[in-house]
Amino acid sequence: MKKKYSLIVILVAAFLTSCINSGKTDSTATASISLEDASLKGDETISSPYGEIKLEHNYITEGSDALFDAMDFQRASQAYIWSTPIVSMKTWQIQQDLNYNTGPTENFCVLVSLKEKRGIVTGNLTTPYILSFFNVADQPLVVDYPPGASAGGFLDLWQRPIVDVGFTGPDQTKGARFMIVGPEANVQDYNDEDYLVFQSATNNIFLGIRILESDADKANNFKQSLKVGYYGDDLKTVKFIENLDKEWSATAPRGIEYWSTLQTILDEEPVREQDKVWMAMLEPLGIQKGEPFNPDQRQQTILEKGAAMGELMLRNLQTNPRFAEPYWEGTNWYKSFDFTIPQITDYKVELDERAVWFYEAVTSTDGMVNPKPGAGQVYMTAKRDNNDALFRADKTYRLHVPADVPVEQFWALTLYSEDTRRPYDNGGTELKDVSLDSKMEQLQFNEDGSIDLYIGNKAPEGKESNFLKTTDKDGWFIYFRLYAPGEAFFDKSFSLPDFEVVE
Repeated sequence: MKKKYSLIVILVAAFLTSCINSGKTDSTATASISLEDASLKGDETISSPYGEIKLEHNYITEGSDALFDAMDFQRASQAYIWSTPIVSMKTWQIQQDLNYNTGPTENFCVLVSLKEKRGIVTGNLTTPYILSFFNVADQPLVVDYPPGASAGGFLDLWQRPIVDVGFTGPDQTKGARFMIVGPEANVQDYNDEDYLVFQSATNNIFLGIRILESDADKANNFKQSLKVGYYGDDLKTVKFIENLDKEWSATAPRGIEYWSTLQTILDEEPVREQDKVWMAMLEPLGIQKGEPFNPDQRQQTILEKGAAMGELMLRNLQTNPRFAEPYWEGTNWYKSFDFTIPQITDYKVELDERAVWFYEAVTSTDGMVNPKPGAGQVYMTAKRDNNDALFRADKTYRLHVPADVPVEQFWALTLYSEDTRRPYDNGGTELKDVSLDSKMEQLQFNEDGSIDLYIGNKAPEGKESNFLKTTDKDGWFIYFRLYAPGEAFFDKSFSLPDFEVVE
């Protein structure tokens, strides 16, 4: 009996030990582990930034929906960065047509006043703009471009130069007849010695012109001689929509409207080979060429969050560039354009570089991307002071501009809003309220030819003529433009110092 009792005790003890050990094994198997420690096999519960993912026998048994949401959110964020150039340009086209009726082929808008120019992302405020958009899907566009001092160019919807006009164009200010053919056309069908023929990569194209004639009669003669039309049709004298002095906005929309604009573009344009991977990423988000844009609630939520995150990523790159160095060592001045004209090299698409510029600004021409001594324009930008602090609207700063800025034409300092990226709205009504340039008689120069310019919430006493005002919490940045820059800029014997806080 004693032996039987001992055997029962042993068996019970063994059973209890087995149960305890079994419990310990189960606990270990179901404990949550970090993503970096996960083996991704067997049975695991993995803690990820998107919630817990459970594996059983290597299969995902919990967290599938969270993974799809994460996948689509990441794709939407990156698709925002990829599509920024074309959505910005298409927004400009849509809003300009709505506000200035530039849909008809011969209609060009002329933007001169502060209200008119404040519609354009980082528009210059020193010379009038003459602008229009066209579609060359069916027929090439023909433009009789007159002789005279001018600058500008044709661009595709990716804001890549098709061809410059004026000083940096093949016409060299002597005038020419340009033909722009669409992406699916055979250029050989239009070879003609009477035309300068160029092919666009997109159906939608843009022509922007700045007349640089100081003589009013010559400027008017240029406008009266500009003619446009489609191949095979009679050319029409351009009709200028001007003196409207109306407020408008070409800043790309936020939220779901951003993606609706992108859908419009996809339906109007051929898909380039380099963009096909993005088409695959967009499909699960409800964006597909030739299909209605009607995202369900889940897709809409992800698209809205993705657009917000994409913009935050670009704003971070804009203020903390990681692919560019200051132009002048020891300063916070950067030369704009960190990409090539094609926006693609032998081994990569210049994705971040172009996106940052086209988030902050619009257009690129050969004269802007590759200025040369005496030709083109240089765009210098700064967003931090001499202490590396980002500019604030509640402080006042001084920029000391040395004498003899190397320009054959003039220089200009223009103030922009970090929110809209358009000319700053400080309540002023005149161009001089947000832009100062070397042609202005109001400016007070120092005895040695240098000048001190001020930006901030309060003008130093006696310096009101050299001051641009900032308001509320609207952060700001500036462009210092050099028109027809001189050799001293390129060899860096000339440089600008950083802004300094004065109050």
